Amino acid sequence: MGRFEMVGEDTIKNGECTDVYFRRVVDVMERDGVNPHVTMEVTATTLPDQWGVFCGLDDVITLLERLPVDVDAMPEGSIFYQNEPVLRISGRYRDFAVYETAILGFLCHASGVASAAAHMKLAAGGRPVYSFGSRRQHPAIAGMIERAAWIGGVDGASNTCAPDGVPLAGTMPHAFVMCYPEQEDAWLAFAQGAGPEVPRIMLADTFSDEKDEAVRAAACGATAVRLDTPRSRRGDMRAIIEEVRWELDVNGYADVKIFLSGGLSRADVVAYRDVADAFGVGGAIANAPVIDFSMDIVELKGRPYAKRGKRSGVKQVYELPGGGRLMLPARTPAPDGAVPLLAHCIKNGIAVVRPKMEDARERVLSRLPALAGEG
Repeated sequence: MGRFEMVGEDTIKNGECTDVYFRRVVDVMERDGVNPHVTMEVTATTLPDQWGVFCGLDDVITLLERLPVDVDAMPEGSIFYQNEPVLRISGRYRDFAVYETAILGFLCHASGVASAAAHMKLAAGGRPVYSFGSRRQHPAIAGMIERAAWIGGVDGASNTCAPDGVPLAGTMPHAFVMCYPEQEDAWLAFAQGAGPEVPRIMLADTFSDEKDEAVRAAACGATAVRLDTPRSRRGDMRAIIEEVRWELDVNGYADVKIFLSGGLSRADVVAYRDVADAFGVGGAIANAPVIDFSMDIVELKGRPYAKRGKRSGVKQVYELPGGGRLMLPARTPAPDGAVPLLAHCIKNGIAVVRPKMEDARERVLSRLPALAGEG
């Protein structure tokens, strides 16, 4: 462990970050000379919503390459449903057993964030959504949070450790406004001192009535005002937004937008998407429920084999003409026109594909319109 109690990359890569029982049983199996060839599938029997977004595959490939295994998976950014295998690993059990903890950790967490982001983007009805929640997670995983949120469809992220290609977005903290003698001093300083590429989005709820601060901020050059009123002080948030919009309009600032943030839920975004112009979402994305994936043997020594509650045999998931889905035993002929979703990622320890973040994001965004009615 380092200074911040973070597990190092080499520790994960070497299989040393694992549940202790994997190490114990591997030792027992090695003593007994037991190491059968198995195929294991990763599935979720329940989901927080009707569908999820598959994410975290890039880390799994990095983890497992150079091990004597084959890995097949859905492309990153694929929409998946409960009981569908999103990834499968074939090899001798002892060769990859200790990696199960890390594999599931990569997939469960990243898929949870990406899924929440996609559902939030869908809820916003075309309004921009920004990921503001990395501060709700350990800073060591800020890059993963922002990458998964970007794949899920957000329009930008606040953390400076977001991967290259993710637009950075942010406004100003309340502390900045409070450090100046008057609010106008802070707003003018920001308008005059921030880089030309930085939108002039001013906080308008630090001390007084939001509509009063919004008009004053607009007079100082704001192109948008951010309402981040603490939940305990909100009152009727819709009425507040409508009042702000009215006062901006009647005072000649109809072009000034309203940016809403502060503990927003998906229900909040749906409720205010007709009166707010953009949303900064924190914990509802970064603290999203993980996808409860499990990894189970479905084939042993070439024959279907599974514990109770799991379907034995290797499976393939097909996308059908017209958008339907079908899961079949992998050896069953594919229906006419069906597209198989699980494809080779690693063959005999060699990575044959590397997920691209932008491709995964486009995969999500292209599917969202058709998912609008599925919850």
